[in-house]
Amino acid sequence: MTMPESYQRRSFRFPLAIVGFYRTLLNSDTPRHVATQLCRAGTSIGANLEETKSAYSRREMAVKFSIALREGRECHSWLRLILADQPALAKATEPLTEEVNQLVAILTATVRKLRSMPTESSTSAQ
Repeated sequence: MTMPESYQRRSFRFPLAIVGFYRTLLNSDTPRHVATQLCRAGTSIGANLEETKSAYSRREMAVKFSIALREGRECHSWLRLILADQPALAKATEPLTEEVNQLVAILTATVRKLRSMPTESSTSAQ
Protein backbone atom coordinates (compact mmCIF):
# COMPACT_ATOMS: atom_id res chain seq x y z
CA MET A 1 0.00 0.00 0.00
CA THR A 2 1.43 3.36 -0.99
CA MET A 3 1.12 6.54 1.04
CA PRO A 4 -0.92 9.31 -0.58
CA GLU A 5 1.15 12.18 -1.88
CA SER A 6 1.05 15.27 0.35
CA TYR A 7 -0.78 18.29 -0.95
CA GLN A 8 2.41 20.36 -0.61
CA ARG A 9 4.17 18.00 -2.99
CA ARG A 10 1.16 17.91 -5.31
CA SER A 11 0.88 21.70 -5.22
CA PHE A 12 4.44 21.89 -6.57
CA ARG A 13 4.14 19.07 -9.09
CA PHE A 14 0.90 20.47 -10.56
CA PRO A 15 2.27 23.92 -11.51
CA LEU A 16 5.29 22.18 -13.00
CA ALA A 17 2.93 20.16 -15.23
CA ILE A 18 0.99 23.34 -16.09
CA VAL A 19 4.21 25.06 -17.22
CA GLY A 20 5.00 22.10 -19.46
CA PHE A 21 1.47 22.15 -20.88
CA TYR A 22 1.75 25.93 -21.39
CA ARG A 23 4.74 25.32 -23.66
CA THR A 24 2.64 22.83 -25.64
CA LEU A 25 -0.18 25.36 -25.93
CA LEU A 26 2.16 27.99 -27.34
CA ASN A 27 2.82 25.63 -30.26
CA SER A 28 -0.89 24.99 -30.87
CA ASP A 29 -3.80 27.06 -32.16
CA THR A 30 -4.79 28.01 -28.61
CA PRO A 31 -4.95 31.79 -28.19
CA ARG A 32 -1.91 33.06 -26.29
CA HIS A 33 -4.16 34.87 -23.80
CA VAL A 34 -5.89 31.61 -22.83
CA ALA A 35 -2.57 29.79 -22.42
CA THR A 36 -1.21 32.62 -20.28
CA GLN A 37 -4.30 32.76 -18.07
CA LEU A 38 -4.10 28.99 -17.53
CA CYS A 39 -0.43 29.28 -16.63
CA ARG A 40 -1.05 32.14 -14.18
CA ALA A 41 -3.93 30.40 -12.43
CA GLY A 42 -2.25 26.99 -12.35
CA THR A 43 1.04 28.26 -10.95
CA SER A 44 -0.67 30.55 -8.45
CA ILE A 45 -2.14 27.59 -6.55
CA GLY A 46 1.23 26.39 -5.32
CA ALA A 47 2.54 29.89 -4.71
CA ASN A 48 -0.37 30.72 -2.42
CA LEU A 49 -0.04 27.43 -0.58
CA GLU A 50 3.65 28.18 -0.06
CA GLU A 51 2.65 31.53 1.46
CA THR A 52 0.44 29.79 4.02
CA LYS A 53 3.60 28.55 5.71
CA SER A 54 4.35 32.07 6.92
CA ALA A 55 0.82 33.13 7.81
CA TYR A 56 0.57 35.19 11.00
CA SER A 57 -2.78 33.77 12.02
CA ARG A 58 -5.30 31.08 11.20
CA ARG A 59 -7.42 33.76 9.54
CA GLU A 60 -4.57 34.78 7.24
CA MET A 61 -3.92 31.12 6.50
CA ALA A 62 -7.59 30.67 5.58
CA VAL A 63 -7.35 33.64 3.21
CA LYS A 64 -4.32 32.16 1.42
CA PHE A 65 -6.02 28.78 1.11
CA SER A 66 -9.13 30.55 -0.23
CA ILE A 67 -7.06 32.33 -2.87
CA ALA A 68 -5.46 29.03 -3.89
CA LEU A 69 -8.96 27.52 -4.11
CA ARG A 70 -10.19 30.33 -6.38
CA GLU A 71 -7.13 29.94 -8.59
CA GLY A 72 -7.76 26.20 -8.78
CA ARG A 73 -11.32 26.79 -9.92
CA GLU A 74 -10.12 29.32 -12.49
CA CYS A 75 -7.51 26.85 -13.74
CA HIS A 76 -10.24 24.23 -14.11
CA SER A 77 -12.29 26.67 -16.17
CA TRP A 78 -9.39 27.40 -18.53
CA LEU A 79 -8.67 23.68 -18.94
CA ARG A 80 -12.32 23.06 -19.86
CA LEU A 81 -12.19 25.87 -22.41
CA ILE A 82 -8.98 24.52 -23.94
CA LEU A 83 -10.41 21.01 -24.14
CA ALA A 84 -13.59 22.29 -25.82
CA ASP A 85 -11.59 24.39 -28.29
CA GLN A 86 -8.75 21.90 -28.91
CA PRO A 87 -10.13 18.32 -28.59
CA ALA A 88 -6.84 17.00 -29.97
CA LEU A 89 -5.22 18.07 -26.67
CA ALA A 90 -7.53 15.82 -24.62
CA LYS A 91 -4.73 13.41 -23.73
CA ALA A 92 -2.81 16.28 -22.13
CA THR A 93 -5.72 18.19 -20.55
CA GLU A 94 -7.54 15.27 -18.92
CA PRO A 95 -4.85 14.39 -16.31
CA LEU A 96 -4.44 18.08 -15.49
CA THR A 97 -8.20 18.48 -15.10
CA GLU A 98 -8.35 15.43 -12.83
CA GLU A 99 -5.50 16.72 -10.69
CA VAL A 100 -6.91 20.23 -10.36
CA ASN A 101 -10.29 18.74 -9.40
CA GLN A 102 -8.59 16.80 -6.62
CA LEU A 103 -6.65 19.86 -5.45
CA VAL A 104 -9.88 21.89 -5.42
CA ALA A 105 -11.55 19.20 -3.30
CA ILE A 106 -8.65 19.22 -0.83
CA LEU A 107 -8.60 23.01 -0.69
CA THR A 108 -12.38 23.22 -0.27
CA ALA A 109 -12.24 20.88 2.72
CA THR A 110 -9.30 22.80 4.19
CA VAL A 111 -10.97 26.19 3.81
CA ARG A 112 -14.20 24.90 5.37
CA LYS A 113 -12.27 23.48 8.31
CA LEU A 114 -10.26 26.66 8.86
CA ARG A 115 -13.38 28.82 8.68
CA SER A 116 -15.27 26.61 11.13
CA MET A 117 -12.52 26.77 13.76
CA PRO A 118 -12.94 29.40 16.46
CA THR A 119 -10.79 32.48 15.96
CA GLU A 120 -8.05 33.42 18.41
CA SER A 121 -10.04 36.36 19.78
CA SER A 122 -13.20 34.31 20.44
CA THR A 123 -11.28 31.63 22.33
CA SER A 124 -9.32 34.11 24.47
CA ALA A 125 -12.48 36.01 25.48
CA GLN A 126 -13.79 32.98 27.42
